[in-house]
Amino acid sequence: MSRTLIELLRAGDGGLPADAVLTDPDVTSSYANDMASFCDAGTPAVVVLPRTVEQVQHVMRTATELRVPVVPQGARTGLSGGANASEGCIVLSLIKMDRILEINPVDRIAVVEPGVVNATLSRAVNEHGLYYPPDPSSWETCTIGGNIGTASGGLCCVKYGVTAEYVLGLDVVLADGRLMSTGRRTAKGVAGYDLTRLFVGSEGSLGIVVRATLALKPQPPQQLVLAAEFGSAQAACDAVCKIMEGGHVPSLLELMDRTTIRAVNALAHMGLPETTEALLLAAFDTPDPAADLAAVGALCEAAGATQVVPAEDATESELLLQARRLSLTALEAVKGTTMIDDVCVPRSKLADMLEGVERIADKYSLTIGVCAHAGDGNTHPTVCFDAADADEGRRARESFDEIMALGLELGGTITGEHGVGVLKKEWLAREIGPVGVEMQRAIKTAFDPLSLLNPGKLF
Repeated sequence: MSRTLIELLRAGDGGLPADAVLTDPDVTSSYANDMASFCDAGTPAVVVLPRTVEQVQHVMRTATELRVPVVPQGARTGLSGGANASEGCIVLSLIKMDRILEINPVDRIAVVEPGVVNATLSRAVNEHGLYYPPDPSSWETCTIGGNIGTASGGLCCVKYGVTAEYVLGLDVVLADGRLMSTGRRTAKGVAGYDLTRLFVGSEGSLGIVVRATLALKPQPPQQLVLAAEFGSAQAACDAVCKIMEGGHVPSLLELMDRTTIRAVNALAHMGLPETTEALLLAAFDTPDPAADLAAVGALCEAAGATQVVPAEDATESELLLQARRLSLTALEAVKGTTMIDDVCVPRSKLADMLEGVERIADKYSLTIGVCAHAGDGNTHPTVCFDAADADEGRRARESFDEIMALGLELGGTITGEHGVGVLKKEWLAREIGPVGVEMQRAIKTAFDPLSLLNPGKLF
């Protein structure tokens, strides 16, 4: 660790206070990783926790002066290694910048700092009769800055879209410490290149988001949920296609395969029939959700559902959703370690994806459960393995790569909402091709010519 680095971080007008500069190796090592498996991480030289924009600028000026890499972090709930430390880096944790600066019901916007937790913002805007739709599964702990960095999604994406649709403008500290504003506060605007959208999903590789202007929607009615059981994954996927083809707009359309269902039963004793090969959950937050559920229930029955159970109120709806919320926890309990994939395919190829994953699981003698945001084709094949078993770990990694390849073969993408990070660098190159990689590197060089920001991620 360089004494000069620590001294400079604490010095000057924008210098950080002593409690915002962490140097104890036992503490800094705890900031080395996010939640991804099979992703290398280095040892940070220092962890800084700024509270102001000026302090972030000071950190970046110091990093530029000393040529020290900087890894931005939020809550580290990511699943691709995108927040993993580089050797000798400054970890720039933004969790202390956690203020909601404005909620404007007329303009339907919120202005927030990057460390605001997703659920905190959601509850705050609800008090104004407004709604912030993006809801990653980690919404109780993940931060808005992290959501922007990975362009994260959630259960409601089928109707409301992903984080990118709600970021109107950003304040960004560039690699050299300059502050840049992008975007707007207005409902529409097309002035110049859309730099705001460029930063969404850039995984901290182009600049440090220090403030975000977010679009809000009126709070919808309470949703009602329907559960449909199927004797095959093909039948469930046929129902998904019929629902979307029929022009229905569910607020949620989720699918669980038989492996996931059995894992949930084993964990929570929910009594789901062991003969169920796929469980489809649909929800509507329309003025007459019961009518919408009835129409969708009829489509499920026509596709071969063995049982259709519509909820009558919010309490029953939450009970039906409980199995889906327990999916990842239940799969983790199967072997102790999971590797969560994130492959998005066209809805018309959803059945092919599930059948392909089942073949891969058989080939590698592994348990691989799939839960999916079926309405937008975003699947989460989850490889269960024993991390202490080297051979099983090898097979888990190889199966992961085959799932990636399968997604691309089906016309899909390697990530719908988790990001690339370290885990999928090779696969990003395969998806976008050499010219795409060249152009993306050129953009990176324009914003970060010294390659100090989150080096080693994306490509």
